[in-house]
Parts: sequence; C-alpha cells; structure tokens
Amino acid sequence: MIIGLSLPAHAVEEITGLIIMQAVDDNQRATNDSSFTRLKLSSCKFGVNKGRIACAESPRVKVLESVAVNYGASLKDTKSVSITIEPASERGIGMLTYSYDQEDRDNQTWLYLSALGRVKRIAGGDSEGDTEPASLFGSEFTTEDTDTGKLTEYQVNLLEETTRSKRAVWKIEMIPNQARAKKSRYSRTVHYIDKTRYVALRSEMYDKYGKEIKRSVASRVELVNDHWIARSVTMMNLVSNRLSNMALIKIYTDLDINDDFLTQRTLTDTAYREATLKQLRAQLD
Repeated sequence: MIIGLSLPAHAVEEITGLIIMQAVDDNQRATNDSSFTRLKLSSCKFGVNKGRIACAESPRVKVLESVAVNYGASLKDTKSVSITIEPASERGIGMLTYSYDQEDRDNQTWLYLSALGRVKRIAGGDSEGDTEPASLFGSEFTTEDTDTGKLTEYQVNLLEETTRSKRAVWKIEMIPNQARAKKSRYSRTVHYIDKTRYVALRSEMYDKYGKEIKRSVASRVELVNDHWIARSVTMMNLVSNRLSNMALIKIYTDLDINDDFLTQRTLTDTAYREATLKQLRAQLD
C-alpha cells in the first residue's frame, strides 16, 4: 500500500529523490504499525478495449486479513502476517514476513499452504540461487514489489517535476546497486510521486534490457487515519498480460497485538490463529 507524508521542514530547500522516497517509506511503516487490514485481491488476464485496460476473463478474487507491527529502536523493521479468508478452498493459506531496514540483513518470508500442512521459506535472498521474488498469493504483486526500507541499496535520482493524472508529481528513478541487483528482477524503477499527497500515482519497472515489464497504478486516494492512502493499487504484468488489483477494504491501527501472533505458529495452528483473530476483531468494535 502506497501512502503519503509531508516532508520535514528542514528538507524543503534541499529536497532530493532520496528524501522524498524516505518520507514515503517512513509513512508506510507508520500506517502499518499495530495494524489490522482486510484486503481484496483480484487477478485476471487483461486486454485493451476502446483504449482502456480491462479484464478479459472473470477475475480470481481472494480476501485477506493482515496484521503488522513495527519493531526496533527507530521502528523501521516490520513483522507482518497475512491469511487468506476467502475463497473457502484456500482459507488458511498464509504468509509471514519479517522486513528489515538494514542493508546487510535480508528480509525473511515464509509461506504456509494449508492443503500440504507445511511451512516453506521463500525468497530469502541469502544466496544468488535463492533470489527470485515470490508472488503474493498467486497475484502479480511480489515480495519485492511490497518491500520497504533498504533505500541505501539504490541510487535514487530526482529526474524532473511533471504531471500525472492531472496532478503535479516528482519523477524519481531508483537503480539498484550491484548487491541489490543480484536479488532483483528490475534494472530500475521509476516512480511518479504526488507532490501534495506524497502518493506514488504510478510506478514503472524495467528489466536489464531497459524494457518496461511491470507497471503499478494507484487510485482512490483518500485520507485515512491522518495519512493519504491509495486504497486501490493495480499491478500490471506487461509480459504475461495479467493484472492484479489490491483493494483496501478496512484498516485499523493502534491495536494491542501480541508478539507471539507474528510467528510461524499463526500459520500452522488454526485454533490459535482463529482465537487471536477473533480477539483482534473485538478491538475494532
């Protein structure tokens, strides 16, 4: 979820691409802290009809519930767990992610497939042979697309000030350094950041040949809990002609969340998971 934040006053005269992206990154963590969200994830093959991109088939729809908490001295590390609620045939499939801000510490992700009853470590990036980003619940979003932190792994360039969707934006280019490039599918990513709301209205991802292979577009930008949030983000895979839309149905923050819930036990222990989720939902009333 891409969100917005006003830049600190001292940064106004020395604004750079890195400062802008750090503000967006920090605000994303602030929105995720002690949070409970319900998401709808829709995926389909797409085509162009009368100049507009649209699904060419009935989309596959999943509903997820996600819990996240920030950790560390600066609250820049995040632990999150997402569980499939619908459809019934996929209920209980879950993903646990530990994201670290430090450049020298790899993020960790575990996937639980309820039908197999086992947890699998994915996209750890511990070696060159284990760097392929994992799809999020079979969608066009990957673990790389939703990463936060590690901005020091990129050369961040403020290219120009322009417009996008009739909004004034900064066009910012992010190029991974040599170490990051070994873990990434993208040779560079270009973001269009709303200058007023600090929302990425569009992001373009390019492969090592300079070809755009994926694109994300944000819409339904609303003020939620004092933060601008794109409640709908569509990721288009321009190679497979598939797209996925992630729509934010509900979001709650400042909840009392037990650290034990953000462990592999939540993935494998159905009774524990359901009891804890019931307690969390009770805080929403």
